[in-house]
Amino acid sequence: MCSKTKYRIPNPRIDKCMRAAVEKLNSMGIETLGSCCGHGKYKKTIVVKLETGIFEWFSMKPIPRIRRFYRRDKQGRLGHYYIPEVEGK
Repeated sequence: MCSKTKYRIPNPRIDKCMRAAVEKLNSMGIETLGSCCGHGKYKKTIVVKLETGIFEWFSMKPIPRIRRFYRRDKQGRLGHYYIPEVEGK
């Protein structure tokens, strides 16, 4: 589990434990749109834009284009964001 990142340059909005994966995808020419380590509550996620659409990288589940990919959890906790499509039913 990653401790919450203190937002600093470079990559101020990427969790520390996700930076290497995001940088690797970007170096391969894969555009990343968002990421979260889950902070011990949810699965790690990276949202990527491919030629065929927008997907969550680890599950390759398609993500509908919405204003924000990550939503607050049911308790409305700050810092606990998740992608409902990845969590399942």
